[in-house]
Amino acid sequence: MPHSRDEPLGPDVIRIAIVVIAGAFMSILDTTIVNVALYDLGISFKEGVDSIQWIVTGYMLAMAAVIPLSGWIALRVGPKRVFIVSAVLFTLSSLLCAMAWSLPSLIAFRVLQGVGGGLLMPVGQMMLAQAAGPKRVGRVMSLVAIPMLIAPVLGPMLGGFLVDGPGWEWIFLVNLPVGIAAVILAAKLLKPDTRGQAWKFDPLGVALMAVGVPAITYGLAETGSAGTISTPKAWAPIIVGASLTTLYVLYALRRERPLLNVRLFQNRGFSAASVTAFALGATLFGGMILLPMYEQGPRMESAMMTGLLLAPQGLGAAIGAPIAGRLTDRHGGGIVAIVGLILLTIATVPFTMLSATTPQWLIMLALLFRGMGIGASMMPAFAAAYAALDRSQIPDATSQLNVVQRVGGSLGSAVLAVILGRRLAEIGGGTSANPQPGATIPLPVREKMADAYAYTHWWVLVLGMIALLPATVLFRVERAARAERLAALSRHTD
Repeated sequence: MPHSRDEPLGPDVIRIAIVVIAGAFMSILDTTIVNVALYDLGISFKEGVDSIQWIVTGYMLAMAAVIPLSGWIALRVGPKRVFIVSAVLFTLSSLLCAMAWSLPSLIAFRVLQGVGGGLLMPVGQMMLAQAAGPKRVGRVMSLVAIPMLIAPVLGPMLGGFLVDGPGWEWIFLVNLPVGIAAVILAAKLLKPDTRGQAWKFDPLGVALMAVGVPAITYGLAETGSAGTISTPKAWAPIIVGASLTTLYVLYALRRERPLLNVRLFQNRGFSAASVTAFALGATLFGGMILLPMYEQGPRMESAMMTGLLLAPQGLGAAIGAPIAGRLTDRHGGGIVAIVGLILLTIATVPFTMLSATTPQWLIMLALLFRGMGIGASMMPAFAAAYAALDRSQIPDATSQLNVVQRVGGSLGSAVLAVILGRRLAEIGGGTSANPQPGATIPLPVREKMADAYAYTHWWVLVLGMIALLPATVLFRVERAARAERLAALSRHTD
C-alpha cells in the first residue's frame, strides 16, 4: 500500500480544486484591488476618507456576518448550489457596483458583494476537505492557498492599471469574466449535491449578531467623525451594539448549537488567538487603506505607480507564509506567530515617520518585511489555537477566528480612516485636501498631509503591539498542550 503522501489526488478532487481556486481568486482579488481606487472614489463622489472607508468596511462586515452561516446553508441547500448562487451574487453585485450612482448605493452593492464573497471560500474549502479526506487535505488546501498568495500581489497593480486607464468602474467589471467562468466550471465539474442533516436555524442569534457588531462599528466611526462620543449618533449605536452582542453571548451559552460557539472562549488558547486575529485584522486591513491614499495624496503618484509600490507587501506575505508553515510544523505556531508579530511591528515603525519625500525604496522595503510579518503570524496563530482544542471543536474555531479577523479589519478600517480624516481636516478637509489628478500642491502643504498619515500609522503600530501579548499567552498554552499530549502518548506506549 502506498504511503499517504504518494496517494494521488484523483480527478474528482482536482476538479473541485479548480472551481474553488476560481471562486477564491475572485473574492480575494476584490479585497485588495479596491484599496487603490479609494482615492479616486473619494474625488468622484466628493466624500472624505471617513465616508469612503465604508466601501471596504461594509464589504468585510457582510463577509463576517455570513461566514458562520456557511456550514448550515451548505448542509441545508447543498454545497454546489450554495457555491453557484454565491458566485452569481458576487458577479451581479460587481456589475451593480460599477453602475453605482452615489456613495450610499456603492456601499449597499458592496455589502451584497461581501455576502457572496463570504460564502465562496468556506463552502469551497468544505467541499475540498470532504472530497480529499484527511490523508490528502493538506495538499489540496495548499492549492487553495495559491490565490491567497497571488491576489495581494496582483490586486494593487491591476487596480492601479484600471483606475488610471478605463476608470474605477472597471475594478468591479473585471470580476465579471472570472465570475462567469467560476459559475460555468462549478455547474460542469462539481458533483450533484447530497444534502446533510442541518441543525435548526437560529433567526434570533443571526439578528443579534448581524445588528450588534455593525452598530458598534458605526458608532465608533461617528465618534471619530464628530470628534466626541457625546453626540447621540455616536454613543447610541455603540450602546445598542454592545447590548445586542452581550445578549447574544448570554443567549448562545444556553443553546446546544449556537451560531457562534462562545464556549470556545473559555479556552485560553482560543481566546488569545482571537485577540491576536482581531488586532492583526485591524492592522492589516486598516493599513491597506492608508498607504494607497498616502501615495496618491501627498506623494501625488498615479494609481498605477501606487499599485506597483504596494505590491511588495503581498510578495512578502507570499514569501513568509510557506516558511512560517514549515516552522510551525517543527516548532509550533505560538513561537512562530510571536516572531512574525515582532517583524511586523519593527517593519511598521518607518511608516510612523512618513514625509512627502520619504524614499520610495524604503517604503517598499518596509512593506516587504511587513508582509512577511503578516504571513508569518496569522496562520501560525490559528494553528497554535488548534493545538489547545479538541478535534471536534476545530470547525467552529476556524469559522470564528475568520469572523473575528474580519470584524477586526472592519473596525480597524473605520477607526483608522476616521483618525486620518480628522487629521487631514485640520489642514483643509478630508479627501478634499488631497490633490486632484494632475494638480500640483506646494511641498509645505504636502508635508502637512504626510504628517497626518504618519500620525495615523502610530495607531497601526499600537494595534500590532497589542497582538503580541495574547500571542505570548498562546505560545504558553500551546506548549503546555503539546507537553500534555506527549506525556499521554508516553503513558500509552508504556
